[in-house]
Amino acid sequence: MNRGRAELGTLLHACRANGLTDLLLLHEHRGVPDGLIVSHLPLGPTAYFTLANVVMRHDVPGIGPAPQAAPHLIFHGLTSRLGQRVTSILKYLFPVPKEDSKRVVTFANQDDYISFRHHVYKKLDQHNIELTEIGPRFEMKPYMIKLGPLDQEPVADVEWRWHPYTRTAPKRRLLSAP
Repeated sequence: MNRGRAELGTLLHACRANGLTDLLLLHEHRGVPDGLIVSHLPLGPTAYFTLANVVMRHDVPGIGPAPQAAPHLIFHGLTSRLGQRVTSILKYLFPVPKEDSKRVVTFANQDDYISFRHHVYKKLDQHNIELTEIGPRFEMKPYMIKLGPLDQEPVADVEWRWHPYTRTAPKRRLLSAP
């Protein structure tokens, strides 16, 4: 749904009235998405991500229509406590897939950037498959997790926040365990 000029309170009221479980807000600057907020309804949590290297679905050459089946999810490299928390926030955005679903969504962590990739696969024979990207693709980096939903943002407790200028001597990986 295009937000347009709708206020956040109006959007949240409409989501709750229609029984939706999540609200995703995509921020953009001059047509390029640069931020994502994932808020689970009705009680939270709310996760904030920055986006980089965004390639929209219509920019991927040679793709057909997107399948409507629920995707299988792959989470790679999210092994720390924070990585497991981000995994649980992201995996509940998607319904449980059927066994015969040919759609795959991958969240792969590398240097604390989570690469999002969306593919369909086709079995060529017993041991080989062919992946076809159907987009979009982007990298996302979490910078805050709050315990409440988006409308309680001013009073919600901060569960985790990225502090870029503290403890900078060792290069720490936040999303993967050493």
